[in-house]
Amino acid sequence: MINRLSGFLATMLVVGYVFLYVPIASLVIYSFNASRLVTVWAGFSLRWYGEVWRNEAITGAALNSVEIAVTAATGALILGTLAGYGLSRYRVFRGRALFGALATAPLVMPEVISGLSLLLLFVGLETTIGWPAGRGIGTIAAAHITLGTAYVTVVVESRLASFDRSLEEAALDLGARPWKVFAVITLPLIAPALIAGWLLAFTLSLDDLVIASFTSGPSSTTLPMEIFSSVRRGVSPQINALATLFLVTVTIIVLIAGQLIYRAPKLEAKAQES
Repeated sequence: MINRLSGFLATMLVVGYVFLYVPIASLVIYSFNASRLVTVWAGFSLRWYGEVWRNEAITGAALNSVEIAVTAATGALILGTLAGYGLSRYRVFRGRALFGALATAPLVMPEVISGLSLLLLFVGLETTIGWPAGRGIGTIAAAHITLGTAYVTVVVESRLASFDRSLEEAALDLGARPWKVFAVITLPLIAPALIAGWLLAFTLSLDDLVIASFTSGPSSTTLPMEIFSSVRRGVSPQINALATLFLVTVTIIVLIAGQLIYRAPKLEAKAQES
């Protein structure tokens, strides 16, 4: 019975992976197709990658996405680090449960709800205080900061939960002030988690479509929005090439973030030995 069940689970696992990754592999393969038809193979070619590079709409949207992602990831890193540090170091304070729930709410909240609520917030602020003056790159970045902060908070809090505080206590016993202990000891030791959190927030901002669609303006098209609008007009081989570049970029970032999170405890152990 166990062997039969194991065989069934293995079969379902293979089917699931095939269902998920074969279309992605097909997209990557056909990005090197010389034909204008996305389903007819006409030989190997890098033509469509050159077409993507010369497409001003796509390159402009890509620059917007990178600018927004860098801004959002940096803002999320600052806020998420402070939130994660507070939740980890101060276990008991009034409103902690509410603060923790609000800090991580974007993790489980549907993006449609988040995008709509942020849109209403920006419209209300513009009507009340005159900011923001229309929606654009700034409003998208602000919206992505709220999303990325939740992920950075979880990464930093989980890292600090396994952090050996003996190094901090030794520095305090030697007369170092708390802010100096935080800057000289705590931050360097959790730096891999901070970098991983920044990369995760960058990736989330880079590939977000729903929230950006709610909070963007006419002149602030992001790369996912450009891809979505292009697909609605018909699938072009350029989209295959662009999606492949997008896939490779996001995969590299996620792998780097995963390695940094994995190596963080080892770096701390080396610091303790030294």
